[in-house]
Amino acid sequence: MPGSYHHALSERGPERVQKTGVLLVHGLCGTPTEMRYVANGLTRAGYEVACPTLAGHCGTHADLTATTWQEWYASAEAALLDLAKRCDRVIVGGLSTGAVLGLMLAARHPDKVAGLTLYSPTLWLNGRRVPWYAGLFRLVRFRALAGLFHFPAPLDFGIKDERLRTFIKSALAAPGVPALPIATPGIAVLERQRLVEAVLPEIGRITAPVLMLHPREDDYADLSNATHLQQNLGGPVDLVVLDDCYHLVTVDRQRGVVLERTLGFLEKIAGAVHGARLAA
Repeated sequence: MPGSYHHALSERGPERVQKTGVLLVHGLCGTPTEMRYVANGLTRAGYEVACPTLAGHCGTHADLTATTWQEWYASAEAALLDLAKRCDRVIVGGLSTGAVLGLMLAARHPDKVAGLTLYSPTLWLNGRRVPWYAGLFRLVRFRALAGLFHFPAPLDFGIKDERLRTFIKSALAAPGVPALPIATPGIAVLERQRLVEAVLPEIGRITAPVLMLHPREDDYADLSNATHLQQNLGGPVDLVVLDDCYHLVTVDRQRGVVLERTLGFLEKIAGAVHGARLAA
């Protein structure tokens, strides 16, 4: 556990306690609430956790479509640099598009990202509930044309657990909350596509260890997204395929498994760094 790791360092006398930070990045059209369960579990285990809100999110569709992927990335990068000032090492975790932003952070800041936890990483929208025109949309290159499209959210919200879906529907039906159906604006999908195009050429140079957790029944992003990364990333990759949840793995039925595997991954990185220090 992280506590025993801290204790082991403190026994060495003059050497100060090492501090590990975790940056958790939510998905497109999402909020930091998607990461709350994992964030709370990591905080209880002694890690310092940051969950920034990406530019244009948590507001209106107009707020979102006024931003670019570079601005989403800038939000995540600012949080990484801030956390790196306060911690000796940082692990970056991301859900869906947040995982792609995590890859970009690792590619551009290899000295600051000690590891990656990728939850349902989404390079391509190719899940079973994605609209048929998603493939054709890859040919769209201009924001004005992209603005003519929208991508309705699946009725299951990317969540297999029926009780959670019912709760979300009730919350969305509350006064002052936009009525269903919820949709992702085409402009945001185009910017997500541009982000992926920017990061794909970089993934072979990412050598930080990676933990990936991807659902077999992902309704947004087929398992091929994870296997492509597993085959092309430049460092060690541990891929865990989840069999009882949909896209939002940090919220759905197997969120406990997600937290448990994340904690094990973080402890392994901390132990490896500690061993390297002792050998130096």
